[in-house]
Amino acid sequence: MTTLLKFITTWITTKNSVVDFKSYEEIFARAIGQVASLEDPAHDLLHFQRVVKMAKHLGELEKARMEVVVPAAWLHDLVNVPKNDPRRSMASRLSAQAAEKLLNDVHYPKEFISDICHAIEAHSFSANITARTIEAKVVQDADRLDGLGAIGLARCFATAGIMKRSFYSKFDPFCNERTPNDLEFTVDHFFVKLFKTVDTLQTSAGRQEGQRRAQIMRQYLSDLKIEI
Repeated sequence: MTTLLKFITTWITTKNSVVDFKSYEEIFARAIGQVASLEDPAHDLLHFQRVVKMAKHLGELEKARMEVVVPAAWLHDLVNVPKNDPRRSMASRLSAQAAEKLLNDVHYPKEFISDICHAIEAHSFSANITARTIEAKVVQDADRLDGLGAIGLARCFATAGIMKRSFYSKFDPFCNERTPNDLEFTVDHFFVKLFKTVDTLQTSAGRQEGQRRAQIMRQYLSDLKIEI
């Protein structure tokens, strides 16, 4: 983080006292660029860029405060805990703590920091924290949508490769007569989490987009059934 801190120091000393919130995005992008995984395509820099883009879109439709939405979307996984790590359910809290420090270091307006941290904490599926603000709902929806649809399929199977999981069960690929086990089979993850994720989306536009992406996944399973 040394290079980032040097950049922050230079940035602060060269900016005017009145700062456009959007000018902070360069700092957030640099911070994430240093922690985004180079070995996990599901959590690379492109993931963060997609989440930010979707969060801005949903935020505008929901009339949310972009001063909260944009930093939270950029920094939602500032601490990236692997899926097989026992601390996985703590990842969003750890990210919120790291984000709070970063935001204070760059003198981000303090009146937004608490709500930014809440949005980061609440975005996680595994943390099971209720999103109390529209901004938290927007960020949560933006991140969860990235796990659905065409990009969700790509991320799901990328993670399967990293975790060395089989694509599907030979004897019951689509869990018709057995309990889904996504610790062993990748397709099972559709039934354990992905289709259920659609029902957790909280904004109107997010739910509409979620249904579109769910249909892509259903069509994929139909095509897969034919091929295997």
